Amino acid sequence: MTSSAISVEGLQDTARAIEQEIARVIVGQEAAVRGVVIALLAGGHVLLEGLPGLGKTMLVRTLSDAVHLHYSRIQFTPDLMPADVCGTNILAEDAAGNRHFSFQPGPIFANLVLADEINRATPKTQSALLEAMQEHTVTVANNIHGVPEPFFVLATQNPIEMEGTYPLPEAELDRFFFKLHVSYPSRAQLAEIVRRTTGTLADPVRRVADGPTILEMQSLVREVPVANHVADYAVRLVLATHPDTDGAPDQTRRFVRYGASPRAAQAIVLAAKIYALFSGRFNVAFEDVRRVAPPALRHRLILNFEAEAKAISTDAVIQAVLKAVPEEP
Repeated sequence: MTSSAISVEGLQDTARAIEQEIARVIVGQEAAVRGVVIALLAGGHVLLEGLPGLGKTMLVRTLSDAVHLHYSRIQFTPDLMPADVCGTNILAEDAAGNRHFSFQPGPIFANLVLADEINRATPKTQSALLEAMQEHTVTVANNIHGVPEPFFVLATQNPIEMEGTYPLPEAELDRFFFKLHVSYPSRAQLAEIVRRTTGTLADPVRRVADGPTILEMQSLVREVPVANHVADYAVRLVLATHPDTDGAPDQTRRFVRYGASPRAAQAIVLAAKIYALFSGRFNVAFEDVRRVAPPALRHRLILNFEAEAKAISTDAVIQAVLKAVPEEP
């Protein structure tokens, strides 16, 4: 028995309904959709990376329609300023003619925030998200303002090698729960996209959840127990991404400059709990940990020059870590 107001079956049904509503609009991308839903239930943020035109923004808009949350979109551009994101104090005048400063909230004050093309803004503006993503507060002129709950940032970015982009600071990357790749559609999927977008308009997306329901689901996730040996497996996976750790595989020692932070272990365990619930289990298995390790780790590894010169990806290093680290120490 759990103290949460929602049952495991209720969580499964709601999560499945969210995915089905998104699938009515987004063709394919099942892994990305599942990753977004997992992060939503974990209370984490997601970074979606893919070429322009692959439906990243549409995925977020569809999610906002399905979960009935206050939605806000921020289009990141090189001239965007931190005040354009967080808000600012403005000089206001009341009915009596007295003047005072009043806080004008920015678009960050929403339940579901789309940071579109986040890597087109300068690092100064990108850093405006750090406090909100971690603390769920915004500080302006020494006054702390809380953002509404639940709070979920979904950022999209084009590949870093494309013109007019800036690399995201490592501190900001670490605050994303998952980094998900949005892949190019297959021939059949592209044909279906064309059919859906050039024919008659489809029915609007149904609202299958709301803010209180999402908060109840997040609470239930926290109640899922994790055996010590399974949690230790997640910890050893994260430690194996550090080149100076005993037992790190050769690929880590050769290609990794800095390994994953403790937030990676937290993300792996939380996401593994959700995978277990999706499977109807109230316990976490090793397989759950392995499934969620790549999206939780890929943006938290900093590779060295040799890896870049040889086009070694973080995913390749993660697969080597998964093969090298045994389930039992």
